[in-house]
Amino acid sequence: MNTLTTIITLLIFPGGLCLLLLGLAYEWVDRKLVARLQNRVGPRWFQPLADTIKLLAKEEVVPENVQARLFTVLPVIALAGALTSALYVPLFGLKPAYSFEGDLIVAIYLLSLLTLCTGLAGANTYNRFSLIGATRTLTQLFSYEAPFLLALFGPAIVAGSWKISEIAGYAESHWLVLTQPVGFIVALIGLMGKLELPPFDAPEAETEIVAGALTEYSGRGLALFHLGKGVELVVGLTLVAAFYLGGVANPLAFFVKTLVILLGLAGLQALFTRLRIEQTVGLWWRYGALLVLVQFLALIVWEGWVA
Repeated sequence: MNTLTTIITLLIFPGGLCLLLLGLAYEWVDRKLVARLQNRVGPRWFQPLADTIKLLAKEEVVPENVQARLFTVLPVIALAGALTSALYVPLFGLKPAYSFEGDLIVAIYLLSLLTLCTGLAGANTYNRFSLIGATRTLTQLFSYEAPFLLALFGPAIVAGSWKISEIAGYAESHWLVLTQPVGFIVALIGLMGKLELPPFDAPEAETEIVAGALTEYSGRGLALFHLGKGVELVVGLTLVAAFYLGGVANPLAFFVKTLVILLGLAGLQALFTRLRIEQTVGLWWRYGALLVLVQFLALIVWEGWVA
């Protein structure tokens, strides 16, 4: 029975198939909200699923002068990393499927695999657009990873644990967005940068470099990258909601809080135009991490004064 339960947990619910479908659903919500804010109709509810099925049915063309095995396996690793990170997160307001001390560090590392694989995928080809996209992707990763990591460390410090379930349990009785507003804002902007959402979409700017690092990808590989991005969106929203918005103790709280955050992200996407890569990197690396560190210092001083 334990083996059967583990298989269902990994392949169907709350991981696996349900998480993939939820990622597509949140992608549709994001696209629809942005479209309505920009006075457009937007896609129909089944459009992300239809796009994925179409890509999976297409032939995957492997360009010349690339390492074919690396070209094929990178999308698989990217999706696997995103799905594995979800095992340690309270999806749907349920307890994490697996949990151990320090799983926050592991989850954040696994969330970075998608960006790393995207950069390697672009660097593996000789296409000029892919190479430029890969350079921008990896540059933006180094700029946004540290602030996002530090923003999630704030709740961990006050909770006194590096375990996601314990931090989320502490946050259920403490709305940390009120005591750590800077960390909340930095976490949201960092998540947008990690997912390359507008205005931080310079690595895949279609008007400049076609599709960026994934220009040479088609068929199954492109579909897996898109699925990985949807899964990472859900996991990232869950972490921010669980840490800063009073936890996600039940399915209703999970959907309400993650969708509210997604609405905010959609508003930012519709409000701002694309930033150039030097604007994206230079400003955020300098001030994003610095703001969180100042907040850390304020927390330490406050706790010392209260004690």
